[in-house]
Amino acid sequence: MQINEKSIVEKVRQLAEPIIKNLGFKLFDVEFKPERGWVLRVILDKDGGITVNDCEEVSKRLSALLDVEDIIPTSYILEVSSPGLTRELTKPEHYEFFKGRLIRLVLREALEGKRELKGYIVDVKEGILQLREKDSGKMFHTPLSIVARAHLEIEGW
Repeated sequence: MQINEKSIVEKVRQLAEPIIKNLGFKLFDVEFKPERGWVLRVILDKDGGITVNDCEEVSKRLSALLDVEDIIPTSYILEVSSPGLTRELTKPEHYEFFKGRLIRLVLREALEGKRELKGYIVDVKEGILQLREKDSGKMFHTPLSIVARAHLEIEGW
């Protein structure tokens, strides 16, 4: 059986977004991938963080809707979770949501001689991340296309 992961992710995103928005949360990401069987992972966020009860409520509502819509042609496990304190940033809207927060970037190619940057998100526009380096205060204009990995950092630890 051929499974189109991207198509399933997009369909789940379309079904989940209204439910999640109605509950006052933000849809952070959707993943569908094989991990000892298929896993559908729906990741939520909101100001102040997501609770276990929040995940449970979304899981119940989304599970019922997915059963009715029957868009996934194989058995799977539904996981609803928060992205965690050191969440990975993978989309421009993630950077936008966390403006002002401290992040760590690993770059595919050096930018001004650096392959890693740690700094505060100033802005993101047209695929360019503006980052104020934590230690020096220097501004970097980093194309998102060269970011290999980006994570929020916890300050004060």
